[in-house]
Amino acid sequence: MIKKHKFEKKKQTDQAREQLKALEDLPLVGGFVKGLEKFIDIAEKVEEAGGEIRKEGEIKGLGSRPEAKGIYGFSIRTGIGGKPSLQTFGNIKTAKKKAGEKEVRLEETREPMVDVFDEKDHILIIAELPGVSEDSIILDIKGDILTLEAGDEKRKYSKEILLPAKVDFGSKEESFKNGILEVKIKKLKRET
Repeated sequence: MIKKHKFEKKKQTDQAREQLKALEDLPLVGGFVKGLEKFIDIAEKVEEAGGEIRKEGEIKGLGSRPEAKGIYGFSIRTGIGGKPSLQTFGNIKTAKKKAGEKEVRLEETREPMVDVFDEKDHILIIAELPGVSEDSIILDIKGDILTLEAGDEKRKYSKEILLPAKVDFGSKEESFKNGILEVKIKKLKRET
């Protein structure tokens, strides 16, 4: 039983390392990401106590656009007895250009940092949306995907969030304070 747990933990750690290596190919943030494997090692150590490692940054004046500002970051979270999970956020995106080549694009819309908690009778979503007003927030659901959009001409956010269970969208409760959106949606009861 203990050997199986250690094998599963190593497999999850290796997966997180692979996710980080994929980020190294980004020309603008590759230098930032290089060597981040040590954060996976730290995450393993932090796992026993629970916690989070988070890095973010900003790149100004990209290419021929001196006013352009790229936001990027990542979070490695661990829970007591849980696996490390990596989440990236920001407005720097990559796309395949040709075979083996990648193109970096700066999007107007940022991807916010979002946490999803699968509670006993509801799903709790917490999203960081600094700089937007509450009345600009739009939530929509299609199947098990919750779409979150917010912002104005200065700052825009958008993210599709995969929900871990079927929900009653009509039961959603929202609160927004200091740039933090909390959405609580009741789960649909399973038929037995």
